[in-house]
Amino acid sequence: MMGLFTKWQRWPLWRRVLVGLVGGVLMGVLWPNATPWIAFAGDLFVRLIRMLVVPVVFVSIVSGVTALADPRSLGAVGGRTLLIFAATTACAVAIGMALGLTIHPGAGAAIGSAQAHVLGEPKPLYDQLMGIVPVNIVDALLKGDMLAIIFFAMTFGFSIVLAGEEGQPLARLFQSAASVLFRLVGLVMELTPYGVFALIANAVAQNGVAVFANIGLLALCTVLGVIAQIVLVHMPMIALLAKRSIPQFFRDALDALIVAFSTASSAATLPIALRIALEDMKIPRGVASTVLPIGASIGKDGTAMYVGLLSVFAIQSLGVVPDPAMLGIVFVTGALAAFGTAPIPSASLFMLAAVMASVGISPAQTALVIGFVLPFDRLLDMTRTVASASANLTVTASVARLQRGEAPEQ
Repeated sequence: MMGLFTKWQRWPLWRRVLVGLVGGVLMGVLWPNATPWIAFAGDLFVRLIRMLVVPVVFVSIVSGVTALADPRSLGAVGGRTLLIFAATTACAVAIGMALGLTIHPGAGAAIGSAQAHVLGEPKPLYDQLMGIVPVNIVDALLKGDMLAIIFFAMTFGFSIVLAGEEGQPLARLFQSAASVLFRLVGLVMELTPYGVFALIANAVAQNGVAVFANIGLLALCTVLGVIAQIVLVHMPMIALLAKRSIPQFFRDALDALIVAFSTASSAATLPIALRIALEDMKIPRGVASTVLPIGASIGKDGTAMYVGLLSVFAIQSLGVVPDPAMLGIVFVTGALAAFGTAPIPSASLFMLAAVMASVGISPAQTALVIGFVLPFDRLLDMTRTVASASANLTVTASVARLQRGEAPEQ
């Protein structure tokens, strides 16, 4: 028995995770009544990852900023990160809208039979921007307010750099803490096959294997949108900006993409993405530990694509014929909304109300659309989170190359 377990542990993690995924589908189909008995494994896996998110974000950003040492390098990394993420987000919204306008997934949708589901008033843009600066950092850490944590971590790390020699003991402390955390991430990641097995088995048992496409055209558009974003946007960036082999890049990134699919959370994917960037892609710690946590909060290519797609779906389902001005407003507000989306499952639905309000659709009508989509959103969310995980590693590799601090070409 121990021999089999030893052989199993010698397999690459991605292969063990795929076995867990296939096994979960089979169990959900063949023994759906048994899935409640293993559901705890999936819940425990997600809780372990979420346990790591806040300390990993805070410690990795501080250690990454101090590793850059030169304030000018930090400014260049931050500026390039924001600019590239803004570009990929805009492309993603455009791809989602184009698919919606081409395939017409919302035409004839029976949203009148759906139960309205109100998500509450979206925060005004002013409040979202002001909320980036925390009044109480301890409260922000307790609540997991990622943008506030990132802001404080970057300013704290920058202050350590400015302190010079006196700040070096603290810088070394955070470098050491980051190394310990990444070892802890490695331990938790060994549980990924079992967590994925339980999560997928439970999802299939509750909804059936057809749940992966049971909302029809919207599911098809989501899958096509993720593929289009990766093929048309990420792959050219990997080849032209990051100067890396595309097949090797995705072989290295596979573990992160599978975890993104199984957890449907960009934040939950962050710990393993950091490990991949540092150990497999050989990206400098200063760049990886700065760019990836920022990407977990603003790098939402999958969400952006889905916000654009779902906005067109909603307009079509309500029988509205959009004009160019309306589509332009949807594009701009969709891109801005995607930047402010929390890195948690189904967060894009919270942004739909803001986009729809910008083109004159009432909260009551939006609630009907959300009620229609919500039962299927978990599986659609799993699919689109793959694009966000791919974007985060793509942008990190690109920024590393632009900083001329990347490893030799693969």
